[in-house]
Parts: sequence; structure tokens; C-alpha cells
Amino acid sequence: IAHAGMDALLVFVKGVDTTPAGYQDFGELCWRAAEYGVDVYAYSYLMSEMHPDDPGAAAYYDRVYGSVFRSCPAFRGVVLVGESVEFPSRDERTTGKSHRTASEDGLPAGKPNPGWWPCRDFPQWLSLIRDTVRRYRADADIVFWTYNWGYAPEADRIALIDALPTDISLLVTFEMFENRKLGPVTVSCVDYTLMFEGPGRYFLSEAEAAAKRGIRLYSMTNTGGLTWDIGVIPYEPAPGQWTRRHRAILAAQERYGLTGLMESHHFGFWPSFISELAKEAFTSGSAGPDATLRALAARDFGEENADAVLGAWELWSEGIRHYVSTNEDQYGPFRIGPSYPLVLCRDVRIPDSPHAHFGNRICKSLYGPMNSGRFSVFSLRLPAEIESLAVMEENFAQGARTIGDITTGLPEPLRGNALRMANLGEFISRCAHTVINVKKWYCMKMALLSATGGDAIAALVRDMTALARDEIANAEATIPLVRLDSRLGWEPSMDYLCDEAHLRWKIRQVEQMLQNELSLYSDSLRFGAAQKDDIL
Repeated sequence: IAHAGMDALLVFVKGVDTTPAGYQDFGELCWRAAEYGVDVYAYSYLMSEMHPDDPGAAAYYDRVYGSVFRSCPAFRGVVLVGESVEFPSRDERTTGKSHRTASEDGLPAGKPNPGWWPCRDFPQWLSLIRDTVRRYRADADIVFWTYNWGYAPEADRIALIDALPTDISLLVTFEMFENRKLGPVTVSCVDYTLMFEGPGRYFLSEAEAAAKRGIRLYSMTNTGGLTWDIGVIPYEPAPGQWTRRHRAILAAQERYGLTGLMESHHFGFWPSFISELAKEAFTSGSAGPDATLRALAARDFGEENADAVLGAWELWSEGIRHYVSTNEDQYGPFRIGPSYPLVLCRDVRIPDSPHAHFGNRICKSLYGPMNSGRFSVFSLRLPAEIESLAVMEENFAQGARTIGDITTGLPEPLRGNALRMANLGEFISRCAHTVINVKKWYCMKMALLSATGGDAIAALVRDMTALARDEIANAEATIPLVRLDSRLGWEPSMDYLCDEAHLRWKIRQVEQMLQNELSLYSDSLRFGAAQKDDIL
């Protein structure tokens, strides 16, 4: 982390020396990080059960937040994000309750929970947290992240920023919530994506408001090298697109005083040539992105192979621009890749590790519309998404072949590193293939569930069986890839969900679905024909 030019890390905090995953000696962690010039921030998972106006609120927050900083004043600051803190706001535009609290009548409330809205009393709550924490560390950095309500009307978001105390830091995600045209439909940049380099209008509006008020501005940029585009890879090898983001970030620094970056979240950081590219981009006096990229290609593959490698990297950069950012895919097949199940009617539980922070809870196994965007309908989006992802699949496959062809003439350790990079490119291609198959499967399934004619049902069963067989073959072809590189298929908060064991589980799941569910449609056609013969 220090070698990559980063100067801080983030740890989830539920209490004194307590993370959601269990015990952690925070003081020892801060001491270890300080040896390398790295600060530690607490990401708050702390309870917020009292409103600042409630009697005893000051003492309550001193027990909750104050105890953490009293025990570990070495924490550099605290990061506060709506969904994780969810204080009981009295803003009438919200439910006033945590999203974990069921409504009294069991029906949807029709309002957002406080963690997902720019509540009018956030500044009051934030000031109380600030004063509590700074009682134990006077220079603590209080970071307020507006991640959860970038969808809200700009007037409401800016009104909140205009009311914030100015001695805190505002953290704004760089590309989220931006609407992008995809053929005849519009899609939105949901959780962190490299599809669009940014900045989005949500970021620009809040950056301008923060600059006017003199509030220190940070941004969530994922420039450590990874987003939620594909959940179980170490980094996204698309240097051309990352360079576009770096340039946009530097422009925001110049215009709005952007002074800090959040370069990763719980999907972690993995050193790569992408993080080296970022370090050079953000270091004064560097050679510039084109010269840096060629130098990296020559260093890792030899000068004689640099042009070919740069061509492969550009294919991958163009490929990620054909990625489609949707909740259905980032909480579905793109989250775990080729181990994602094909479900007909009976939903399945993806096996996970009991110790995992999130495990399978952040992957929806029954594919279907979640939040389809304000300007498009789910089923109408799918053909355009499939067409775009087919370009992504081919670009990553072609780039992987190019780098793979180079490896035979390389000495060790260059050869091993090149093999792993080619392997990563093929893995991403196979993830895209799974997502395309899942979308096609959904369309066929919807048609099958509404079909009435025997010929139509028979054709759909035949096509769905062929698609399922293709996806089984895709999963089988992924097994050697995860064997070669054990980092593939893993993510820190989920643990392994696309290793060899999960790929073999997926193959069994699809086989069982074909035998026990899809085959029933063929059986019903034969049974119906037999009845007809008896009647005649």
C-alpha cells in the first residue's frame, strides 16, 4: 500500500477493537501502518439509535463513538456513510427508521430510509459526532460520504451541503448515478464502474457546492485498480480507461480543490501495473501516461513485445467501455462470474463461508429486474446489453490470446507474470460470456413461462438446453484459469465464490435443473400427446 503511493487504509469498526468479522487490535494495526507512513481510518458500523435532540444523546454518542477514539486515538479519522450509520432522522421525507426495521403493517413505506436521503438534520448529527470524536483526537478527519443519495434531486443534495459544518471532509463518488445511452435505451452507472470514466453530474454538482463553501473535498475513485464491474478479480487491466479517469481526477483537483481519494472499498487492493500507472499519474514530474504505459509494457514483456502488449491493453480498455453497469449484473452474474447459477423456477443458495463478512448475501441468485433505471424497462434493455457485452467478451478474449502468444519466448519471472495477465483477460471474457448467457436465459425463461403452443414450448426447451450446455462448458473452461491464479474467484468480503469448488457446484446445479425442472416441460408435451392419441 505504501509502495503504491497510498497513505491511508480503512477498517470497518463496530466497537472498541471490534469489526463485523470479529476482534481486531486497532491500536496495533495503527502502529503497524504508521511504520510505513500509513494512516488508519475507521469506517463506521457504529450504532446511531438516538437523535441529537433526544435527552442523553451526547452521553450516548460518547459511549458509542467516543469509546472507540478514547481506546484508539491513533485513528486518523472516521468515515460516515448513510446506509452504515442510519441515525433516526426526523426529516418527514423519510421513514425515520433503519432499513432493518420492518414497517408496522408489513407494507412498503413509500419513503426512503434516512440512510438513503439527504436529511435536513444530518448536519446536526454530524456536528455531534465531530465534537464527540475530537474530544479524544482534536485533528480527527470527519469524512461524510454522500454515496447513498446521489439519485436525489440536486436541490435537496445541495441544500444539505450548504448546511454542513465546514470543518469536515465531504466524500463524493466520482462516476455514480450518471445516465449513459446504450443504443435505444438508457442505463445508469450504479455501484462503482469503469464503464464511464467520470466525472458524473452528481459529483460535479456537489464538488462545486463544496468548493463554494470551502469544505475539503474527497472522491471515491477506485483508482487502486478495481471497481464492482467484476467482483472476483484482482484488478481491471484496462489502462486506457483508467488514464481517462486519472485525467478527469486531476482536472477536478485543479477546478474544485479535490484533495483526497478513496481508491478502494471492501473489494480490497491488489498491486498491479494499473496501480503503478495511477501512482505515476498522481506524482508531479512523471513522464506522462503514454510514456509510462510503454515503459511498463517494455519492462514486463520486453521492448520487442511492447507494441503487441499495448495493442492488447487497448483492446481491454475498449472492452470495458462496452461493459454495462446494472444492479442486476453487479449483484448477479458479474459479481461472481462463471460460477453464477442458471435458475429456472427453484431458487438456489450459493454456498459461502460462514466467516465471510457478506458472503452470498450480496449476490442475488434468481436473476431478474432490481432497479432498472428511471428511463428504461428491464426486458427492453437486454438485447442492447447483450450486443454491447459481446464486444467486451471478444475484446478481452482477443487481448488474452495476444498476450498468451508472447509468453512462450519470455524468461522467468516475466513468463509467469504474463501468463497470469493473459489468464485474467480470459477469465474476464468468460465472465462476460456468463452474463450474456444469463440474460438470454432470462428472456427464454419468460417466453417459456408464458408459452401455450406445443411447438413453441418444444423449441424453447431445445434452445434453453443448448444454452445451458454452453454455459456448463464455459464453467468447465474456467476451472484451469482459477487453478492457475488463486486470486481469481475471491473477494475480501465474500471470500471464494468462483473457485473450482463453486464452478463444479454450478455445473451440478445446471445439470440438476435440466434434469429435474426443464425436462418436465418436455415430459408434459409427451404426456399431452399421449392423451390426445387415447381420445382419438
